[in-house]
Amino acid sequence: MIKGFIAGLIVANGFEWVAHKYILHGVHRTGQPRYSPVPRSMASHWAHHREVKTQHFHDDCYVEGLASWRTRNELLSLGVVAATSIAIFAPLSKGMAIAAAYSAINYFYVHRKAHLQPDWAKRRIPWHVDHHMNANQDANWCVTKPWFDYLLGTRVVSSPDLKEANPLGIWLPRAVSQRFTHAVERLRPVKWTPTALTATDCTHQQNRLRKVA
Repeated sequence: MIKGFIAGLIVANGFEWVAHKYILHGVHRTGQPRYSPVPRSMASHWAHHREVKTQHFHDDCYVEGLASWRTRNELLSLGVVAATSIAIFAPLSKGMAIAAAYSAINYFYVHRKAHLQPDWAKRRIPWHVDHHMNANQDANWCVTKPWFDYLLGTRVVSSPDLKEANPLGIWLPRAVSQRFTHAVERLRPVKWTPTALTATDCTHQQNRLRKVA
């Protein structure tokens, strides 16, 4: 069951990457608004980006709780994904099914805490801070762990203080962490950008998307 659980965590992280990029941000289309198969979720997510940028990484929807339609939408979406994943994985692996449930709960916990406690986010999930505050918001797709951003070359770092200790995003002994990071980045080096996204840039980028709201 342990192997299944680990496999489930990897699958969940990959799904974070795919869902964030193609559903929540949507696909660029020349001369048209971005396309998402779930436009309401994309509208919710870009509203989240606007809120976070103008409030120094805070998002009040997590203070409002279920009174906020965006919080309800996030919880409903996670519930649908978790239930579907469990139904698919349960006949194959109990470990993967448990990982699917855990990953959905953990995603909401981590994402909510990050946007209520930005200092915690900078320490624990700096890749997600970069996702919102970096000049390039179409990068750093993973939220809970940066695994698939390293694997697929989409980890973009804005400053040394927002660079995680290692690509696993977990605590490791310093020597192990450094050696592992060096080995991974020889194959999949992170990208660096020194420019933070301004509020004007963010508003301009997101105004083009309001047609889908």
